[in-house]
Amino acid sequence: MKPKIYEHIIKVAEADIDELNHVNNVVYFNYLQQGAMAHWYSSVPTEISDSMRWVVKKHEIEYLKPAFLGDSIIVKTWVDNFSGVTSDRNYEIYKDHILLVKARTLWVALDPLSMRPKRVPADLWENYFGE
Repeated sequence: MKPKIYEHIIKVAEADIDELNHVNNVVYFNYLQQGAMAHWYSSVPTEISDSMRWVVKKHEIEYLKPAFLGDSIIVKTWVDNFSGVTSDRNYEIYKDHILLVKARTLWVALDPLSMRPKRVPADLWENYFGE
């Protein structure tokens, strides 16, 4: 079984642009989070999404090419696995089939009430994120 790839489209806004006239590096983190959250909420039933929240433990990003005002970019994201309380998620950001950014995040699941780490259901990946 391989991971399902989710695609999230973003239009670069003026607020995303820095003094070098391209998307600011920090803004890409926001794009990645938007893609991850859209993937999560569109993939699992409400009873699962309501039962946990996600926080970043570790994030790696490699900037390859810039994006500019008005560009339509695609955040491709997929989950490699869930293990215990964590999830490994990958991303690639493209503009016109050109790879701009590669990234990886280690997410930690939290119980929404106690805000303590919460074990991810063992069958979550197979049921919703693999194909």
